[in-house]
Amino acid sequence: MTTRDHAQLRIAVDLAVLTVREGALQALVITRGNDPFAGRPALPGGFVRTDEDLGVAAVRELREETRLDGDDLHLEQFAVYGEPRRDPRGRVVSVAYLAIMPDLPLPVAGSDASGAAWAAVDKIRGSLAFDHDRILDDAVERARRRLELTTLATAFCPPEFTIGDLRSVYEVVWGESLDPRNFSRKVTNTEGFVEPTGAKRVPPTGRPAALYRAGPATMLNPPILRTAAA
Repeated sequence: MTTRDHAQLRIAVDLAVLTVREGALQALVITRGNDPFAGRPALPGGFVRTDEDLGVAAVRELREETRLDGDDLHLEQFAVYGEPRRDPRGRVVSVAYLAIMPDLPLPVAGSDASGAAWAAVDKIRGSLAFDHDRILDDAVERARRRLELTTLATAFCPPEFTIGDLRSVYEVVWGESLDPRNFSRKVTNTEGFVEPTGAKRVPPTGRPAALYRAGPATMLNPPILRTAAA
């Protein structure tokens, strides 16, 4: 028997904020201060207010729960989650946002979060509240795919970086090792991906490495694919 009752929905936003820290792909997580799932790690997020745009709500929740300024991040909607029992408080549909940035400041817990921290994705997978494991997995796969097709990897790097720095981003996000020479050839032969600065980084030992900056291109042509690049 079919029911024609209309769902009474609440709209939420959740944020998967990824960075590369200490040689690992890390995500921003909070520790929930309130039920449900008090004491459990979760992605930052919360309910959208009546008079609020979704993007504004995402920036506000990030600031309230972690003290990080979402206005400085490029927040991208990447999925909507609406499984009927995803939240024990009722029918909640969540719009998920992805942000990818170089090493970001340490978060500070606020609002209804009792803690906030960067955590290695591999360490927290399987422990998050609600359906946030699924959201995080989808966000990581989105980031991995975007590294294949776009110049997104430079967003994980500082303003000036070496090809080795860029390769490390790919290795950390993809979770696999890449051949240095093959990777360098693909990057430098892809028009607009990176531009030489003319400067070099001189390490304490070893050879100096040329420094690059992000080029004007946004898409990679040809793409750098995981299976082909390994």
